[in-house]
Amino acid sequence: MAIARLSHEGNSFSPLVTGLAEFQRREWVTGAAASAFYAGTRCELGAAVDFLAARSDWDGHFLRCAAAVPGGPVESGVLRAIGDEILAGLATAPWQGVYISLHGALIGESELAADLDLVTAIRARIGDVPLAVSFDLHANLDPAMAGIADIIVGYKTYPHVDTYETGAKALDLLDGMANGRLAPVTRIVPLGAVLSSVNMRTESGPMQAVAAHARAAESASGLLDVTPFGGFAYADVPTAGASVSVCADGDAALAQRTAEDMADFFRARRPEFAVSLPDAETGIRRALDRTVSKPVAVLEPADNPMSGGIGDTVGLFQALLAAKPAVPTVFAFFWDPDLVARAVAAGIGGDLTCRLGGRLVPDYGAAVPVAARVQRLTDGRFINRGPMERGLPVDLGPTAVLEVAGIQVIVTSACQSPNDVAYFDLHGIDLGAVRLLCVKAKNHFRAAFRESCAEIIDVDTPGPASAELARLRFRRVAPDRLPPAGSLRNGA
Repeated sequence: MAIARLSHEGNSFSPLVTGLAEFQRREWVTGAAASAFYAGTRCELGAAVDFLAARSDWDGHFLRCAAAVPGGPVESGVLRAIGDEILAGLATAPWQGVYISLHGALIGESELAADLDLVTAIRARIGDVPLAVSFDLHANLDPAMAGIADIIVGYKTYPHVDTYETGAKALDLLDGMANGRLAPVTRIVPLGAVLSSVNMRTESGPMQAVAAHARAAESASGLLDVTPFGGFAYADVPTAGASVSVCADGDAALAQRTAEDMADFFRARRPEFAVSLPDAETGIRRALDRTVSKPVAVLEPADNPMSGGIGDTVGLFQALLAAKPAVPTVFAFFWDPDLVARAVAAGIGGDLTCRLGGRLVPDYGAAVPVAARVQRLTDGRFINRGPMERGLPVDLGPTAVLEVAGIQVIVTSACQSPNDVAYFDLHGIDLGAVRLLCVKAKNHFRAAFRESCAEIIDVDTPGPASAELARLRFRRVAPDRLPPAGSLRNGA
């Protein structure tokens, strides 16, 4: 079996491009090093390691495995190089099965269907060898993908706490096909709608109903997998939007019929996904009005790195400074390698006059001048404790905690969301003593912090991943696929 991974979620509205360094910082392994890297982790390739350990009848080979934090489109040269390396690896042996872990919203500087292009090239290289592909719940899937891959499965949860289970299922179905027990056939039906992901959590709201309907549908005889994909709204590509994939055992008509029925159910809930968030000032005021013993978290989804945010917008931070909180407060984070270097040079206890945010583009507000004192310096390395991506290493690059007007502000050398408790442990922050926690994050934050926060409040600010899709300048998505003007409703 050949196993490879190329995972990246591309935000067309980011002012940046994603280069090789971003992959090398997060996941960039091959061969035995890949097996060692993913061993014990709760992700797709962690499941692959465990599958191979339990199945002596399979000889597994890890080809290039690469993943980067969501961001702007991948540099075309980097995209081609990774794809070429995977294809070259597939030329080295006769395979009985191939498993590929993808995201489904991968785009390059000019490549608008990068996942489909790669899977098409893989099929051309391997012929009729069984091919299984797993995708993120936020994949933008072209129906043509179903005619190329035999097996398609996707995450069922958001926050994504079932990545391991998704990989395990893809491998089990691949094993069944390779050994003649199953004849998987997949069909994909798009909804024809781009949905905001703010109200897409699977434990509540419209996506909970969609997920439950999918599980009920999957119990029918002859069905192997039913996955509702929410799509990724910030990839400005013709295939952007929600869809449903169904994998059946040898019955293409059943797969198509089930996918169409499921898509109708999903489509009927389209209006429920369009929600309006309070502004930053309102969200912070609401948080400070609470008298609680746990922190209240105020999230800024518009600059969430897991949606392609840039860690540089100032909307939430400006509102926080204006509120002058009289309670222990943390702001996570700004991405500014140069400022971290200045903090390192100043040393713990050193004073800095600096600017926060607004360093990349002027679109989302001007840099905020502040006086800061260095409280803590770190190497930026920790291991995720989960439940998302448990066991995977994280490298933020050198980081600093600055004290600004009584607020602890985390500044990092790499742009990654603070979605794990270990992130705050690294910075010496006892969340039990914090009362206001302002974070550039979105729904994934809830996986680790739902129980430890008295309340989690999403606010909307200017940024490359705004909940107000009408703020963004789509060029390749038909207007009727976007939320209609005036369709937003209060609350998430």
